[in-house]
Amino acid sequence: MDAPLYAPSSTEATEAVAAPEAGGPPPVAEPPVAEPAVPPVAAVSGARAGRDRRAEAHAGLRELLLRGEFDVRERLVEVRLAERLGVSRTPVREALVRLVADGLVERRGDGYYPARPNLDELRDLYELRITVELRGITRALESPRVTHDLTLLAPLRDRWRALRAQPPAPDPGFVAWDEDFHLTLLRASGNPRLTETLESVTRRIRPVRMYDYLTADRISATVVEHLEIVELVLEGRLAEARDALHRHVGDSLEVVEERAARALAQQALRGHRTPVPDGHRQVAARHRTEENP
Repeated sequence: MDAPLYAPSSTEATEAVAAPEAGGPPPVAEPPVAEPAVPPVAAVSGARAGRDRRAEAHAGLRELLLRGEFDVRERLVEVRLAERLGVSRTPVREALVRLVADGLVERRGDGYYPARPNLDELRDLYELRITVELRGITRALESPRVTHDLTLLAPLRDRWRALRAQPPAPDPGFVAWDEDFHLTLLRASGNPRLTETLESVTRRIRPVRMYDYLTADRISATVVEHLEIVELVLEGRLAEARDALHRHVGDSLEVVEERAARALAQQALRGHRTPVPDGHRQVAARHRTEENP
């Protein structure tokens, strides 16, 4: 049986702002709120409580979306989400607006929905992603004055060694771990503008890239390939690291494109009202031809 559009987790994410168990995706970081020098008489002020509820709603709903808890055809109803997250409708409404900017939610005529994969622009965005990521290593190859920040890379290597020792179960939310790896690797190269560009691309391709983590073999391959890349950089073998990174991102594109196209085509066959764009059909047809030459 083909993998579903998303692989929902049975774990509720109403406490998504809490620290995850070992092996889970990294927590959704919110900017820390500075504590006052002298604690107020009231335990929590109304303004502080409001900020906490907004942060909780955003983090909780983001976690549910990353874990594939919603079908792309399912309208995100504020009342139901508020009940599920244990907050009022106002922070949920604000969270939906923020998640549109995050690339995980889109606004349609009758409300908010999980963002639909856009395969028509996927290859263009992946081309930009590859260019930006490889530049982080190439600039160090071109100039001896450019060095990677080992204080970022050594902990990154250790985190992925821990994931190798205890691989997480297949889950669309694993995309958060993957994004953290690539952003940290690029950030270590010392050019913040490159990192900003990658963050922008990442937001746009996230709804599609979640398809890369529906099987154990893809989780395992990602962990192994990430470790290879970061260890090569730490050893100063930058040309090999650049080649390994190029292979890794290219392989991810092929898997994501094929799985997302097949899932959308299956939805169309089941009566999904959203038409499947030509680009999606071409990818699905190519995959069928490769499987049945």
